[in-house]
Amino acid sequence: MAEHKEEQQESVLESMMDKISDKLHGDSSSSSSDSDDDKKKGSSSSSAAAAAKAKIYRLFGREKPVHAVLGGGKPADLVLWRNKKISGGVLAGATAIWLLFEVMEYHLLTLLGHCLILSLATLFLWSNACTFINKSPPNIPEVKIPEDTIVNIARSLRYEINRGFSTLRDIGQGRDLKKFLIVVAGLWVLSVLGSCCNFLTLSYIVFVVLYTVPVLYEKYDDKVDAFGEKAMIELKKYYAIVDEKYLSKIPKGPLKNKKQ
Repeated sequence: MAEHKEEQQESVLESMMDKISDKLHGDSSSSSSDSDDDKKKGSSSSSAAAAAKAKIYRLFGREKPVHAVLGGGKPADLVLWRNKKISGGVLAGATAIWLLFEVMEYHLLTLLGHCLILSLATLFLWSNACTFINKSPPNIPEVKIPEDTIVNIARSLRYEINRGFSTLRDIGQGRDLKKFLIVVAGLWVLSVLGSCCNFLTLSYIVFVVLYTVPVLYEKYDDKVDAFGEKAMIELKKYYAIVDEKYLSKIPKGPLKNKKQ
């Protein structure tokens, strides 16, 4: 009888342990399934967000931030007004130069001559005055233009000039009608602006535009991109109409030889 009772107790304990283990396995499986579901939801939401970002229209096919598009570094910081004091000083300097040459009708050689005379006279008087008052003369730094800087600038100019000549050659051969029309329209606008103002005023206007438009675009890029998308859709519609009625009927120049 005692052995029979012990066997019953052992069977009860084993059944209780089995139930507890089943519950633990069920909880772990449910938690793992919940974590898998959370991961799937997170991945699906991230993929949906990435797809939504990919669908957003950007002007000129821009995929990077404006700062990276401008090359990054100090020039981009200057154009995007990261340091307002330095950027404002550059704009104030350009405005002062334009006022001197355009409004006050100053001449370049005259300005350079007066500035050099004033600088040399100041340094000469200061150096001689230091000997009478027993003070050290001014330390005039030695200015030298690095050779590497000049070589890099020359290479950049050479590359841009060669690319411009190649583009003009392709346009002249009649291979790209759309690019031809864009270049002609740009040159016509430039000629109209040149008849309205002189080269210095035109350069100052271009400088101010390039110095203010990027920072404004970076601030309101979403609104500008949305408006640009609508404008591009309308332009494509009008271009398709003009191409169908007129441009497609114009004979094109010889195409490039196909590779065998």
